[in-house]
Amino acid sequence: MKMIEAKDLRTWFPISGGVFGRIVGHVRAVDGVDVSVSEQEIVSIVGESGCGKSTLGQSLVGLLPITSGSVELQGRTLDISMAKSWRPFRKDFQIIFQDPFTSLNPRHTIFRILSEPLRIHHICKANVIRDYCAQLLHKVGLSPDYLDRFPHEFSGGQRQRIAIARSIGLRPRVIICDEVVSALDVSVQAQIINLLLDLKKEMGLSLAFITHDLSLVKAISDRVYVMYLGKIVEEAGTKDLFSRPRHPYTEALLQSIPTLDRAIRPKTLGGDVPSPVNVPIGCVFQGRCPYIQATCRTVHPEIREVGASKVACYFPLTYKTGKNKTS
Repeated sequence: MKMIEAKDLRTWFPISGGVFGRIVGHVRAVDGVDVSVSEQEIVSIVGESGCGKSTLGQSLVGLLPITSGSVELQGRTLDISMAKSWRPFRKDFQIIFQDPFTSLNPRHTIFRILSEPLRIHHICKANVIRDYCAQLLHKVGLSPDYLDRFPHEFSGGQRQRIAIARSIGLRPRVIICDEVVSALDVSVQAQIINLLLDLKKEMGLSLAFITHDLSLVKAISDRVYVMYLGKIVEEAGTKDLFSRPRHPYTEALLQSIPTLDRAIRPKTLGGDVPSPVNVPIGCVFQGRCPYIQATCRTVHPEIREVGASKVACYFPLTYKTGKNKTS
């Protein structure tokens, strides 16, 4: 069963200008994207900074207004023009943000931070709500004695555990993890990831990781979406994507992964990412693609099946005698 499914999703932000503040353009943060997260699946969304990953994640849970497209949550199609259509699903679809310090109200105690959503969604009765919050802290490896403290009294890893406790308190079905470990020390990163994987197994969660860390993606994901300039350029199972990338951008991302082998030097992708305000006509990757041909400058390619992957490329990479060649 698909827990989340979005089709042709667009989230554009208007740009105003002139004396009268008229709309003179749009930032195409998410531009015609199809994504889905199935029951108890781990999906990763990867790409460079500014490609629209976080905007996509927040759009999927209704935190940002969607310009057009369709969203289905647990098989029910939402009216994206009405905020109230998201309300029945709020507790089932949670998000954990990148910076735990700014996502936790500094003026509230941990008890208030954890208990407020429980009261709103009537998760438990008032006389047992403190015990329930204590159980949440224990579940994420923190002492129940911390309930009366404030966020500034904790380390970054502890604050992220509190953010996780807040999200699982509503007993969700899906959690969007937006760069949940990027601001943490390496040792703490492993603890947080292991905690999420344990909670997934215990609670039957579906997880969607928005991340830059390709080694993390390879280790935990079932399926991967590669995003570039607001569009999905490749979708594949993790094993297929890392062994046989089909899109030139995916190939470039994998070649940029650092390695301890001194004989192998990571390759950097040349050129600059175009502005999401002035998206090029044709393939969005044309200005940086080493395999560009005349067709690529006309219309952006539709995503299509190539082998075990889905790729938006007119000339996807093929694999003959173990070598990459363009079709």
